[in-house]
Amino acid sequence: MTAYLDTHVVAWLYAGRLELLSPAARRRVDADDLLVSPMVALELEYLYESGKVRTPAGPVLEALGNDLGLRQCALPFARVVAAAREMTWTRDPFDRLITAHAATAGAVLVTKDRQVRENYPAALWDG
Repeated sequence: MTAYLDTHVVAWLYAGRLELLSPAARRRVDADDLLVSPMVALELEYLYESGKVRTPAGPVLEALGNDLGLRQCALPFARVVAAAREMTWTRDPFDRLITAHAATAGAVLVTKDRQVRENYPAALWDG
């Protein structure tokens, strides 16, 4: 199976903060093929530029690619944006596009974000 990861999950995995993952999230990380939206890379870079994380997106994604097989999704961007345009439950472009990537692929999105979980039926954290 395939699971997409939200930005905070990627940051926690890179930092070795596995205790922040729910048991269900940990099971998916351990068992599934892992993908991220390219928007995760952009959001990680924003977090780096604002001083909220210490490592730029490139090295984070490269390390998790080597360690966990994490890959960036290659779905056509126009298709993902079309799905994101329907996600009127948030004004956050990162949340919209990250969720739209998972939705377009028909995949689970591992996220602790309550708003995403309330609006995307295939979002997973607990359980």
